[in-house]
This record gives sequence, structure tokens and C-alpha cells, in this order.
Amino acid sequence: MKTFLEWFKSSAKVKRWMFLIIVGIALVCYGFTKVLVTEEMAFGELGKIIAIFVLGFVFVVVGIIFIQKRNLEILIEANDTDSMKGKKAKVNIKSLIFNKKVYDEGPKIVVIGGGEGLNIVVDGLKKYTNNITAIVTMSDYGQIPTESRMALDALPLDDIKGSMIAMSEKQELMRDLMNLNFTNERLRGLNFGDIYLTAMNELYSNISEAIQKSTEVLNINGRVLPVTLDEINICAELTDGTVIERKDKIPEIVSQKVEVINRIFINPSNCKPAPGVVEAIQEAEAIIIGPGSLYTNVLPNLLVKRVSKAIKESKAVKIYISNIMTEFGQTDDYTLAQHIEAMQAHVGKGVFDYCLVDTGEVVPEYVRRYNKKGSELVETDITKAATLGVKIIQKDMSCIKEDKIRHNSAIIAATVVGLICDELKFKDEQNGTEFLLLNSILKEEKKEIKKNQKEDKMHKEIVKKATKSVKSKKPNKKSKFSEKYKERVESIQNTDAKIKENRAIAKEIEKLEKENEKKQAKKKEEMEPKATKTTRKPRVKKETDETSQETKTVRKPRTTKKKEEAEEKKPTARRTKKKE
Repeated sequence: MKTFLEWFKSSAKVKRWMFLIIVGIALVCYGFTKVLVTEEMAFGELGKIIAIFVLGFVFVVVGIIFIQKRNLEILIEANDTDSMKGKKAKVNIKSLIFNKKVYDEGPKIVVIGGGEGLNIVVDGLKKYTNNITAIVTMSDYGQIPTESRMALDALPLDDIKGSMIAMSEKQELMRDLMNLNFTNERLRGLNFGDIYLTAMNELYSNISEAIQKSTEVLNINGRVLPVTLDEINICAELTDGTVIERKDKIPEIVSQKVEVINRIFINPSNCKPAPGVVEAIQEAEAIIIGPGSLYTNVLPNLLVKRVSKAIKESKAVKIYISNIMTEFGQTDDYTLAQHIEAMQAHVGKGVFDYCLVDTGEVVPEYVRRYNKKGSELVETDITKAATLGVKIIQKDMSCIKEDKIRHNSAIIAATVVGLICDELKFKDEQNGTEFLLLNSILKEEKKEIKKNQKEDKMHKEIVKKATKSVKSKKPNKKSKFSEKYKERVESIQNTDAKIKENRAIAKEIEKLEKENEKKQAKKKEEMEPKATKTTRKPRVKKETDETSQETKTVRKPRTTKKKEEAEEKKPTARRTKKKE
């Protein structure tokens, strides 16, 4: 009985279709009854009865179709209360559910890259499917390892750990666990993530299998694969022929040499892809490249043998997500078109069909923080980028997370899933389980995105008001070189400070002028009664010449006093004029 009553909850959204079916049956019955009881009927009345009958029949059919669709949606929602983060937990009609994980049948999506950018994309996509494969590079060879890695002789697996954290349903807990550094005397300096992955590697004697089994043990939705198991170094060749053989040294040497990167390459160049990498690309319905450091996180994955070829041959939806900010020492002054050209120069055309670009407004205050570190907004030269054989998708997908400019994971995921749905429609598969699954979640996510965008817009307006001195989204061009750049930033800051100071002085002057006018008016009012008394005395008549003489003597100094008062007023006027 309790299960039956759950059908009538507002959250179930079933009652409306039940009501429509009942109305349809009533109209059909009315039509039949009218035909049976009426002995004679005119042509107009017959048409009316037929219309009522047809309308009732349509109501019944539409009600049945939509109630079946809603049943499927309830099935999806009830099976995925964790992925929807509790949004649909209240819809829990167990009588409809078979013990089956619907999300395991979601679209197969491959994400290629590394660092925080890849983790943001994975975080958004896990709401739609469990079939996510993150392909990351293990590119820290040659760098000074951490104390924990040295003690355990562990592989550089920071990007692997980051992707595992992003795929976890309990991200914060997983992050704290994987990044835990022991304080115990016997384990001091060791990291739990390094210990765990080292233990799994020893157990299976294969890092690729060890990572795969780790995701199963930790109940992570998806797979994380290293692009290759070979030890590789990411190297850069500059325009003057200089070769940099350490990834961490690239930004420093580029800025010192006053040269730009001509090409990036991996050493050894003939390294093989890890087991499962090519197969994942071949089976994928969508392949996402980036965002992330163009030359050190994105391109190295595509330079591994057979990877870019497999992507080109794939029939999946292929998307490149452009960076919002340039990267100091790598992509200084790069525009959107230059990012795409760099990709095509290294791996050729056909690696991606779409390019997702941020065209939203970024809070200038946060942009200036990046400017101080040598980064700036990527100029979105859409017209030129569109000539490179790529379809440009413009979205407002920037957000502030932990005081940093980041991509909005929800908007990226919704855009990718929207493209997959379009492909399914093109294949005439809009009535399939996969389409209904994606479309159902997509509708809910779009509502949430709109709500968050309104809140984000309000936040931007508040920050704008607090930073009136910043007038444009795009700051003035900055020098590539750290010292010149620093001087330029200080100059801008001094100019802003001077403007504020001048405004304060102007307000102070206006205030003083008003106070001065009030004082002058008050003084004038006080002087008027004295002047009246002074003019009354000389009007008294005197009989003798002596008295007359005395009167003149008295009047003379009064005239002098009047002049003195006039003289006193003149300097005041001059002073007022000077202040103005």
C-alpha cells in the first residue's frame, strides 16, 4: 500500500498523465454514449461527436506514452541517487526496479590530458555515466622526486591519484586519504597514496592493472589509464634551437632565453601505449582533449605512438576544450587560433571536430592576480579559429573556485552530453534507453546550471562594484618578461591609487568649499546689525559748531572701520578663489 501511494507524490510526476488518461477515457465513452442514445443527428452534430471521440483517444495514447517514459525516468533516478547527489533520492519506487545499475550502460567517454583541467571534466561527467576513461601522462621522470617517492622507489603517479580523486563519489574524503602524509615516527614523510599504489603494483606486477584494480577496490566510477608504461621525458625545442629535456625547467628557460617553443616532443619517441588505451579510444562515443597545460599535459599524450591515429579514425564526438588563461613560459600571448594551430602542427588535423571556448565575463580582480604571475586571458579570435576546420562552441563556462579561475565542470559535461544526444538523434536512436537516460539527467542539470549562473552573476556584480577602477574584461597587454611585467603591474596599481587619491581630494575640496560658503553667509548676517547701529549715530542733531566738529571727528574713524571691513572681505574672496 505504501509503495502504491508513492505514485501520487508530487515528486513522482505521474498523476498528470493518469488524469490525462482518465479524461481521454471519459471523452471516448461520451462519444460512444452520444452515438447510442441519439436517434437522429445532423451532420454538424456528428462532426462534433467524432471530434470528441478522437480527442479522447489522443489523450489516452499520449497519457500512456508519457507515463511509460516517466516510469523509465523513475527507474533511472532510483538507481542513481548517489550520482545525482541526493536530488532524486526521494523518488524511490522500489516496485519498479530490477537490481541493475543503469549507469553502467551510459555513454563511453574518454578524457585525455592531465592536471586540474582533466579532473574538472571528469567531475562533471560522472553525473551522466560510469563509463569514463581518463588517460593521463606519467611525465615527472627526471624531476627531483618527493621524500615519499624516494623512500618507496615509487612511480610518478600524481596525475593518476588526481583522476582517481575526481572520479570518486566522496571526493573530499578520497583527497584527504590519498594526500595523507603520516606523522608516525616509523612512517614519517611517507604518503598514503604512494604506499597504496606501490602495494598494488607489487601485488599485480603491472602498474596498469594495479591502477585498474585500485579503482575497483576504492569503488571509483570509471577507469584511469597511464598513456604509456615507458619512462618518458617531455622535451621542448625553442626557436633558437635550444632543447630543454626537463618538463619543470621549460617555463624558466623560455623566459630567460627570450624565445618561444617551436615544438614539443617526448623521449623516447617510440614508446608504446599502455594496455587498454587504444581500445578505450576505439570504443568511445565521445573523446575530450584538455583543458590543461598545452605543451606539458595535453600534447604529450597525443604524441605517444598510435594514440593520435586511433583518435582520428574514431567516429566519436571529438572535442578540444580551450584554456581560459595563457600559461607563463609556455603559451604567452597565445590566442585561441594559436592554441588550435599548435595542436594541428604536432598531430595534424582531424584529432578534434569541436572546440569549446569560454566567452563569458571573468571578474577583472581575479584576472589581475593571474597577470602578476605572467598569465592573461586567452584572446578568443573566433573568426580566425573557425577557418581552421573546427566547429567553435561558445559557452560562458568560467567560474571562481578557491580564488582561482576554473572551467565550470557542469557546463562542460552538459555540452558534451548534449552533443552525444544530437548524435543519437541523428542516428534515429532518441527512443533508446541511453538517450532517455542522458536527456532526463540533462534537463535537471540545466535547471541547476541556470540557478548557479544567476548566483554567479550576482557575485560578479558585487565584485565589480568593489573594484570600480577596473573597467574592462581584457587587461592591457603585459610584457612576457618577469621584470618588465612586474614594473607594468606596479605602474597600473600606482595609477589606480592616484586616481582614487585625486577623487578623494576633489570630494574634500567640494566639502571645504561648502563649509566656507556657510561661514561667509553667517559672517554677513552678523555684520548687518552693526552696520545699522553705525548709521544711526551721525543722524543726531548738534547745536554748536564744537559739537558738530566732534560729530565729524567721531564719523571719521567710523568710515575707516567700514573700509577696514571691506578690506578684510577682499582677502577672503581671494583665498576662496585660490582654493577653487
